[in-house]
Amino acid sequence: MVTASFSFHDELNDFLAPKRRRQEFSVPCARRATTKHMIEALGVPHTEVARILVNGEPVGFDRILEEGDRVAVYPRIGAMDVTPQLRMHEPPLPGTRFVADAHLGGVAHLLRMLGFDTLYDNHFHDDDIIAICERDGRIVLTRDRELLKRRAVTHGCYVHALKSEDQLREVVMRFDLARRAKPFTRCLHCNVPLRPVDKASVLDRLPPKVRELYARFSTCDRCGRVYWEGSHFRNMQRLLDSVMNHPGT
Repeated sequence: MVTASFSFHDELNDFLAPKRRRQEFSVPCARRATTKHMIEALGVPHTEVARILVNGEPVGFDRILEEGDRVAVYPRIGAMDVTPQLRMHEPPLPGTRFVADAHLGGVAHLLRMLGFDTLYDNHFHDDDIIAICERDGRIVLTRDRELLKRRAVTHGCYVHALKSEDQLREVVMRFDLARRAKPFTRCLHCNVPLRPVDKASVLDRLPPKVRELYARFSTCDRCGRVYWEGSHFRNMQRLLDSVMNHPGT
């Protein structure tokens, strides 16, 4: 057994026991323990870690800890004093696609509204999410830190905020989504891309006032829902504008 010292920066402290926050502390480590093993044993999911320095040198999650090592761990946002060259490397994903756990239906709905492919079902169990993550190469969104510690989760995000709008701001900033968003192009219920349609082709599915007031429509080929730019659209547009223009507030 060896002893190493750890310091966690910025919001990573939220995962630690209160007595260990915002200070350097020493802990005993199992023989041949890796940085990943110890960081997660202390409560921090590997998906939240951007950089690790051991004795001032950048290392990966597989670094075996030795007696007297000093480990500094940095989050995925903040830590501006550490150069980008020291960031952890991850396998690339085929696109920015998400799978949200059963507690994040609100932010999943808002991400779809921004045009991002986001799977969600309030019956998803952890094993379902892991299977989806491995099959599709999706980013896991959750408030369950133990789920993010699973080795199969290479890309994930612990969502700190409690309200859906604040959660959306957090995810937009974390993954730099503002420049890639395509609002109102995806079905909010089925998650599939919408298709523009002529008014005449959906006339029989429209309420009388909608027929009179609106001219542009789109539809979901899976569920048959029809979308138009009504009051709900305008309210959501104001919300999205607020999030996209001020993601860090």
